[in-house]
Amino acid sequence: MKRCPQCGREYDNTMMFCLDDGTELLYGPANRSELPASAGGQFDEPQTAILHSTAPPSEAPTRAQIHTTEQTAVFPRGAEAEPRESFGAVPEKQSFSANKAAKPLIASVVAIAVLLGGFFGYRYFNQSGGGQINSIAVMPFVNESKNEEFEYLSDGMTETLIKSLSELPNLNVKPRATVFRYKGKDTDLKTIGKELNVEAILSGRVVQRGEQLTLSLELVDVQNDKVLWTESYNRKQSDLVTLQSEIARDVSTKLKSKLSGADEAKVIKSGTASPEAYQAYLKGRYYWNKRDPENLKKAIEQFDLAVQKDPNYALAYVGLADSYGIAGNFPGLSVKESLPRAKAYAAKALEIDDSLGEAYATLGLVNALQWNWAEAETAYKRSIELNPNYATARQWYARLLNTLGRKDEALAEIKRANEIDPLSAVILSNVAGFYRERGDYQTALEQNNKIIEIDPNYIAVHVTFAEIYLDQKRPAEALAAAEKARDIPVVGVGILGRAYAQLGRRDEALAVIKTLEEDFAKGNNGAATSIARIYIELGDKEKTFEWLEKAFQARETDLPRFRLGPTFDPIRDDPRYEDLLKRMNLPE
Repeated sequence: MKRCPQCGREYDNTMMFCLDDGTELLYGPANRSELPASAGGQFDEPQTAILHSTAPPSEAPTRAQIHTTEQTAVFPRGAEAEPRESFGAVPEKQSFSANKAAKPLIASVVAIAVLLGGFFGYRYFNQSGGGQINSIAVMPFVNESKNEEFEYLSDGMTETLIKSLSELPNLNVKPRATVFRYKGKDTDLKTIGKELNVEAILSGRVVQRGEQLTLSLELVDVQNDKVLWTESYNRKQSDLVTLQSEIARDVSTKLKSKLSGADEAKVIKSGTASPEAYQAYLKGRYYWNKRDPENLKKAIEQFDLAVQKDPNYALAYVGLADSYGIAGNFPGLSVKESLPRAKAYAAKALEIDDSLGEAYATLGLVNALQWNWAEAETAYKRSIELNPNYATARQWYARLLNTLGRKDEALAEIKRANEIDPLSAVILSNVAGFYRERGDYQTALEQNNKIIEIDPNYIAVHVTFAEIYLDQKRPAEALAAAEKARDIPVVGVGILGRAYAQLGRRDEALAVIKTLEEDFAKGNNGAATSIARIYIELGDKEKTFEWLEKAFQARETDLPRFRLGPTFDPIRDDPRYEDLLKRMNLPE
């Protein structure tokens, strides 16, 4: 290594003059910890400099000035760079003057090229503060095909890339739920960067014309408003699987200075070689994310088609498991029918690929809904071990811990999920619910108000507002909130009945119970538990236990949570209450 005798800054052996003061470099110690902070001694990670911009040497290249990225130069931060003989580096024992006399003209040319490259790269990163990207948001790709039929493709490619990049260690990748809140909105990238607290944003545009597919990508350093990389891909739709792997590899290499073989294998992993199976899977996820009965049926059809095209496509089985796992929340399919199917599909996915964190999370959810507490916890822990940044696994695990009475652990886990996915209304709703069940109503209200700021159309927020007011014996405010949630099947109807009951409007509460009894007869999940909650507000203990028992026999998934919060305080000293807990293997 060489160092400047004036400022002390160190350089590679191929450099001849200091980039700051022009002083001739001399050989010296490579201990960067001895250098002053102004000489770069505070850096400890590799820097990546983008060369061949149109910016002058004294300026960092702006987004407008960068037209293409032809070469990447890596500058070590904190580690001693090894001499590279092929680039004219000289052994440290050989004097500079002797070496200069011995080297041919080509060595001088190479040295000048390296000097200029280092100068441009150094100036860019010294002014922009760049380096290895540690956090990124992949924004929803824009469908420019002028056909909504291909919306599944732009959404699916985005989601797949998010999943692939999440495999990289020490890279904070914002989850789907967070970035898709910006879909269709003309939001400035710098604003998004600040809101999501990320260093870089990747955006893309997809055009499909017949069998031809074009994808244009742009990677931007949002903190400094610099384009780091752009690329355009033109492929046939039959090459979609290999295209997705190629994109994942290209983007990941731009984010990290070097990928290990294991990291690259994880990033480019596709799960199937069949383009038909992959497209069916993307369509399945597109419909599944809509979370309503009609689209859930379409999702199941597409996931079924995917496994028909490729019986070893593990992610397609995860899709089926996810679909049947939430099917009990919608009218038409009881949890006794849906949960066994969900469990079988999750197990099939893991039989094919036991490295899928998503499959373990779904298996944990199914076990929790079936009241298999130990098995659920084991699966959740494995999911988090495989993918620590999978916010949904942490959310579901937090709910399990809360149900089991381990409230402090639950709160810590749901907070971690919220840190990973700060714009998820579902996760924030759980945060608010956990505080409500702990009796911290002020914090619960604050968390619930955050949801309205993020997504004013998230109707379930009003259920939590109503529950908080009911706990506080503020029935008028509870009724006002419940009125806004009455369109939610079973749950929204049930909270309305509780508000009527607490207000003393018995006839209206009984009318709600009659509606819920019809839901129960149809096998709709949660109806019996909701009826029991209304009867406890009416002060009828016998009817309360009657419907709690019916909920137990129907294996309603929400029943184990009846012990949380103060709602059922009037019957906690009844032996039937303790007996119900024991039969569900819940702590008292």
